[in-house]
Amino acid sequence: MNQREMQNVEWKEVWKDEYLRWICGMANAQGGKIYIGVDDNGHVVGLSNAKKLLEDIPNKVRDTLGIVVDVNLLKNDNKDYIEINVHTNSYPVNYKGEYHYRSGSTKQLLQGIALTEFLMKKTGHKWDAVPIENVSVDDLDKESFDIFRKEALRTKRMTKEDLDMSNAELLENLGLIENGKLKRAAILLFHRNPEKWVSGSYIKIGKFGKGSDLQYQDEVKGSLILQADRCIDLIYLKYLKAAISYDKDIRIETYPFPREAVREAVFNAILHKFYPSSIPIQIRIEDHAMYISNDCVFPKDWTKETLMQRHNSRPYNPNLANTFFRAGYVEAWGRGIQKICEACKELGTDLPEYEVMPDYITLCLKAINNSNVTLDDTLNVTLDDTLNVTLDKKILEIILKNPKTTQKEIAEILDISVRSVKRLMKNLSDNGVIERSGGKRFGQWIVKNKVYKD
Repeated sequence: MNQREMQNVEWKEVWKDEYLRWICGMANAQGGKIYIGVDDNGHVVGLSNAKKLLEDIPNKVRDTLGIVVDVNLLKNDNKDYIEINVHTNSYPVNYKGEYHYRSGSTKQLLQGIALTEFLMKKTGHKWDAVPIENVSVDDLDKESFDIFRKEALRTKRMTKEDLDMSNAELLENLGLIENGKLKRAAILLFHRNPEKWVSGSYIKIGKFGKGSDLQYQDEVKGSLILQADRCIDLIYLKYLKAAISYDKDIRIETYPFPREAVREAVFNAILHKFYPSSIPIQIRIEDHAMYISNDCVFPKDWTKETLMQRHNSRPYNPNLANTFFRAGYVEAWGRGIQKICEACKELGTDLPEYEVMPDYITLCLKAINNSNVTLDDTLNVTLDDTLNVTLDKKILEIILKNPKTTQKEIAEILDISVRSVKRLMKNLSDNGVIERSGGKRFGQWIVKNKVYKD
């Protein structure tokens, strides 16, 4: 070897997958070369698996980074070694949501403002607008599209005519496709496993006792649409206890935190999260407080006092924000915190408190004092079990009131998909809890061995 290790040259004795980060950094800078099978002094030590690496490395680079590199098999004194020739890339290259940059003889992980400036300089795009290679509309999740269409129609943010189109056309209209390629926002919003491209893109929920006493936890994964659809229900079905009171014969359930405030706070965290940090949104639930934290890039001229005042909307991920607005999940005018405060006042709890740091933000909601009322027990089971058990109970209650009800009517009452109702009722039927008597038009549902008639 007559080259010396410098800004554009690296020597490595063996291949490790972590070197994909170095390739990422070179592609984002001026390119460069990595030699595998060469020690720190530039001496060829050889590789026993050089021919295998000749096939494996290009595939790993393509699948992980979405780029193509030249990989050559070289020989010195009958010793095989590998040359990886990395070309500078016109588009930003990321390693599982991380952006690395080769500067001098070191590799830097770009974060915060440095990352924003890098992306704008490279493409003029925001982080969530960068096109992603090797993924198509057909790879996206049907259920996520179904949920989006249902919510957009229910909240009247889009009309039936707006939604009566193919998924590809819908993404085009939402501004999530550019030059035939899906933007990163499209993958986060509608792919069943966005972590394949952006690690840490999920929500972590934990129930805590005193101090560090973690009692149980869940991870809400899937597309951001699925996370938004499931997270709030999970919190209220599994993690919170309802206070029970009665107005005459009417049973009233009061939860310790205002649902609208929790919903708004979680959805804001999803939209404003700094996803390249690879740290999930974290929701810590205690008896007297709930803490919702997410990494973010906070505007330089904002403080926590700014948040509590009327302010304009500055989404870090505008493509995510636009789609959530079209689904009716959030407002477009920076009213999220105002709505959280209004919900807290209506329930009678303290106003929210914010902790604002350079790279993350935490919202604290205080619980209402329910010490004088009876509390329902919560379930310490898995996410799916929690949702299913509660929905099973509600389906049985509906059937008991109206044995002739249809699955479509049940779906409308529970505000879930007909497909979900069919799945739940099939499980109830398979387990002998319910059965169908009569035909589709004039039949009725039977709960256990009792037939309930009008």
